Amino acid sequence: MTSATNDKPATGNKTETRNALVTDQGTTTIADIVVQKVAGLAAREIQGVHDLGGGTARALGALRERIPGASASTGQGVAVEVGETQAAVDLQIVVDYGVAIADVARAVRRNVTTAIEQMTALEVVEVNIHVNDVFIPGDDDAEETPNTRVQ
Repeated sequence: MTSATNDKPATGNKTETRNALVTDQGTTTIADIVVQKVAGLAAREIQGVHDLGGGTARALGALRERIPGASASTGQGVAVEVGETQAAVDLQIVVDYGVAIADVARAVRRNVTTAIEQMTALEVVEVNIHVNDVFIPGDDDAEETPNTRVQ
């Protein structure tokens, strides 16, 4: 008995991606930094994501923002692995207090996957999300006003 699936032409995301990036006219390569920025921006679009990156990365980002002419890195908290036709993403996020973390993670995963696949034609094979912290309003206020003994 033969399988009907063997007679079907290859269709789906993997074939379309291969045709979009590797053609008879040439090959298109997507740099890691491009995928990293797309993933970072897509993750920040989701309500409930307060910031990206671990504690050290966020502290360095805050310092970078205070330097005239410098800007926060859109790739902060984002690590990617990019192949010829596929990409994998690791995100470190800080969520707002009170949000359902599983729902935020699901929305981030969906938005990051969609953005990368639409913009780059790469197939996203995985998006790993690491929740590093919960942002509680008012916690940062105490850090911004240092206690000094002398005024």
